[in-house]
Amino acid sequence: MPKQQYAKPIPTPSPETQRYWEGCKSHELWLPFCRACQSFYFYPRRFCPQCFGWDIEWRQVSGRGKVYSYAIQHRAFHPGWAQETPYVTAIVELDEGPRLYTNLVDVEPDPKSLRCDMPVEVVFEDISEEISLPRFRPVAKEE
Repeated sequence: MPKQQYAKPIPTPSPETQRYWEGCKSHELWLPFCRACQSFYFYPRRFCPQCFGWDIEWRQVSGRGKVYSYAIQHRAFHPGWAQETPYVTAIVELDEGPRLYTNLVDVEPDPKSLRCDMPVEVVFEDISEEISLPRFRPVAKEE
């Protein structure tokens, strides 16, 4: 059975974000790291937004973090999301510091199932041969 065509907006990598998207395609989360102030940051750009340094390298991060904020979307902002409402958008604060805007998956879109500071981990949705999107799901409780 052929894969259904992806109907939502698809990111277009830029020179600044190319390494990020290459990592996602490999199901790895890579972020820019400033060697001058020793901090990760997001969104990718050529200089550090903390200290304005230009000594930047890419490093793989854990993909773990916590929900900083979330919203349950009952109205689709784009026709591609219309069949998936309600769904959860969130800002996830990674263990390494930066915050990413994303979707939460594998969780009920209900305030009883969601909370700020909830531990989450990255999972990837392969939407094309070139693009995999990072999503986050609750970390399974250890027994």
